[in-house]
Amino acid sequence: MKARTISYVALFTALTAIGAFIKIPIPYIPFTLQILAVYLAGALLGPRLGMLSQLCYVLIGLIGVPVFAEGGGFGYIFKPTFGYLLGYILGAYVNGWLINRFSLATIRSIFFANAATLLTVYLFGCIWLYGAMKWIVETPLSISQTILYGFLLPVPGDLMLCILCAVIIQQVRPRIARYINVKELNHPWAKPTL
Repeated sequence: MKARTISYVALFTALTAIGAFIKIPIPYIPFTLQILAVYLAGALLGPRLGMLSQLCYVLIGLIGVPVFAEGGGFGYIFKPTFGYLLGYILGAYVNGWLINRFSLATIRSIFFANAATLLTVYLFGCIWLYGAMKWIVETPLSISQTILYGFLLPVPGDLMLCILCAVIIQQVRPRIARYINVKELNHPWAKPTL
């Protein structure tokens, strides 16, 4: 992997960490700006590198660096919100894959790719939330409570970020595609660098 590619991955790892500290507390699931970095990583780096940036973020947090919304360390896997972090990894892949595979270039089509990413993150998050509350915290939530606290309450803000990121991606991706020279960026916007 080239140094420039490593720098891009590290940049989006750092952006995800920064997003963790911009948060609005709501019951059970704090609203953060991390999902912005997930959308952007998948769309701008492609599926594999976008996923790698999020995997690095999660691993850095698990080894003890306090980059998560509530700290860090291996014990974080027992927190009810850890599933959302796992969702970031697959979510970045889904975003990049959809945008590249279907050559998405309009704000509307990119929004749908972002929405698919959001659903991926929330699917992992809600499953983990339900299990953690039942077996780890031992304060079980019903399925309807899990959907309320794990999806319905935090999702409106994330949908707004979904729209915002669609606009950003549509404007930025064509301008930077020629600088991110990786094999997986086979989108028509990507032009080879010399």
